[in-house]
Amino acid sequence: MTVDSRMAKAFGLEGESWQRHANPWSVYTRIPIPALLTGALWSRHRLGWWSAVPVGLVCAWTVVNPRAFPPPRSLDHWASRGVLGETAWARRDEVPVPSRHRVAPNVLAGLSALGVPFIARGLLVRDGWMVLFGLAVETAGKTWFIDRMALLYDDVAPGGPQAAWSGSTPER
Repeated sequence: MTVDSRMAKAFGLEGESWQRHANPWSVYTRIPIPALLTGALWSRHRLGWWSAVPVGLVCAWTVVNPRAFPPPRSLDHWASRGVLGETAWARRDEVPVPSRHRVAPNVLAGLSALGVPFIARGLLVRDGWMVLFGLAVETAGKTWFIDRMALLYDDVAPGGPQAAWSGSTPER
C-alpha cells in the first residue's frame, strides 16, 4: 500500500468519496487550505489563544471538504480529472501507471514539500516574505501535481475520461 493510499484512507477517500471529491468545487476550495492555515497560525500574535478558533475551522474544513460536494455531473473539468488521476496514482502498486507518469508526481510532491520548511520558519520568526515564498512553492508544486494527475487520468481512463466513471457515464 502506497503512502498516498494510506493518506487517502485516513481522509476517508474511498469509493464514492473520491467521486464527491472530484467535484471541481471541492478541489478549488481545497487549494487555499495551506494559505488559510498559515494565516490562522500567523494570527496567533494578534489573537493569542483565540487563534485556535480559525486553526480549528481550517482543520475541520480540511476533513469535511472531500465529502462536502455532490459528485460532478461531468468529468470535463481539469480538477475532476486531476482528482480521479490521484486515485490511479494511489493504486499504482496494484495497477501500474504508464512509464511517463512514474517520475513527475514524486518530483512535484517533493517540490510542494520544499515550501513547508520556509512556511514553518517564516511563521516562527514572523517573516512574511519567507512565508509567502514557502506558500508559493507549496501551491505551485501541488497545482502542478494536480495537472499531472489530470494527464495521468486521461491516459488510463478506458475509452476516455467519460467512460471511466465507475462503469457509468455522467451527464454532459
